[in-house]
Amino acid sequence: MTIVSIGLNNPLIDGRQSEKALLVRRGVQILLAEMRFAILPELSLSNGRRADLIALSEKGEVWIIEIKSSIEDFRVDRKWPDYRAYCDRLFFATHADVPLDIFPQDCGLFLSDAYGAHLMREAPEHKLPPATRKAVTLSFSRTAAQRLMSAEWAAHAQPT
Repeated sequence: MTIVSIGLNNPLIDGRQSEKALLVRRGVQILLAEMRFAILPELSLSNGRRADLIALSEKGEVWIIEIKSSIEDFRVDRKWPDYRAYCDRLFFATHADVPLDIFPQDCGLFLSDAYGAHLMREAPEHKLPPATRKAVTLSFSRTAAQRLMSAEWAAHAQPT
């Protein structure tokens, strides 16, 4: 699988995620939208890591959701502890074919499919320092605005 798909003309799809991961992501996005969160996939953090999903509550609380589509995906990825420094709460999200007991108890957990998700376990709160909160919120808003503009430009570039 290529890292970035150059054949797609949709700036919101980058080709990095598996089909299962995209279904998990969609379900979590549906639930978080119902909870009135603003949601952004694939946000690069200042430490060079990229959050699968980052969500911003109406009160400004920052959640990061790490999506795992298989046991192997979880076992080989040991970078997820690096996300704690950029969120108030850290979660995993997966689907019904992955055993839930593999995920750390000190993280929240979503069980998801393409139609929605269930919050199986709350994540403990680790309040961000104010300067980090500001930096993450600014990155979130600037990235969202840039992606919206790119999507708008792509839509206008399509032949009618």
